[in-house]
Amino acid sequence: MNGLYIHIPFCVSKCFYCNFVSFKTPLSLQKEYIKELCAEIKNKKKLMKPKTLYIGGGTPSILTPKLLEELFKAIEKNFGPIKNFKESTIEANVESLTPAKLDLFKKYGFTRLSLGLQSPDNKYLKIIGRAHTFERFLKVYALAKKYFENINIDLIANLPRQTLAEFSKGVKKVISLKPKHISLYALEIEEGCVLYQKGFSTDDDLCLKMLKTAAALLENAGFKQYEISNFARKGKKSLHNINYWKSGSYLGLGLAASSYLKGVRSTNTADLRTYLTQKNKTAFSEKLKGKAKEGEKIILALRMLDGFKPTKKMLQLFKEDFDILIKQKLLIYKKEKLALTEQGKYLANQVFRYFVEPF
Repeated sequence: MNGLYIHIPFCVSKCFYCNFVSFKTPLSLQKEYIKELCAEIKNKKKLMKPKTLYIGGGTPSILTPKLLEELFKAIEKNFGPIKNFKESTIEANVESLTPAKLDLFKKYGFTRLSLGLQSPDNKYLKIIGRAHTFERFLKVYALAKKYFENINIDLIANLPRQTLAEFSKGVKKVISLKPKHISLYALEIEEGCVLYQKGFSTDDDLCLKMLKTAAALLENAGFKQYEISNFARKGKKSLHNINYWKSGSYLGLGLAASSYLKGVRSTNTADLRTYLTQKNKTAFSEKLKGKAKEGEKIILALRMLDGFKPTKKMLQLFKEDFDILIKQKLLIYKKEKLALTEQGKYLANQVFRYFVEPF
């Protein structure tokens, strides 16, 4: 299954944990960006016939209805009606999501909405620099449910000074909202972000307890953990993201967007001025071969908790590594599929290192 990803790099403000390519810009620059993005869509339309669409960021909902419609029309002109995609997702933050924009999403046939909450506790929303309150989220979420049956909510575990009890209470609050999908990420404080500059650090042991607690609460509430960071009700797994984990082809358009086409992995420039002024927007390109290619496939496939069936080539190259990890009780065979164990799920990065060593 082929996927189309479109990146909108603009935000109301930069969250204190964020290291993504996103920033605050004036409307004039947003207009210039959408014009260039639409041109890129036209120029690259022959590279793929996508089945899924994902518009992410940044904050796509920060765009005005006029700019959003300009983008949607360009997508439809070059890739066909949005309503005909097998799945079409757009990300939004509640401080910029309005009835007019929801009307527009509905008009063009988007099937899935992803909302950034991160925490239902205002104290922690302030600490991490989010632009909304939980009360605001509840109002917008109630409105969004009138438009979308399939809504994802993003959550972050191990926020600065957060206790296990507070986190558990927050997970229960989100469950009570009855979304169809929840994405749960462990906070990473990377050099350069505001939390790093303020001297905050993460507690790995506490984070592990939080993730295990959340998994149990979500499972009891009817969610299935189908990927390391993702939980879904029946029939609501993210098809677009599953395509990534199964090493499917995808076309990324926009600033810093990545593509994987015919075995070649490439990434657009992350410099806005370069993106706006140069026809060739590719900053990086490589074709993985041999052990490196198979290792990447394994890492991606292991993110899916149901596991995968290793190919003969994978077994030839990595059987010794598989055996070591099985002995360490980090991997297990489920019938013919190789998968992370319960322990391996929480030590995934340790597992993945076996497949990213310099070859």
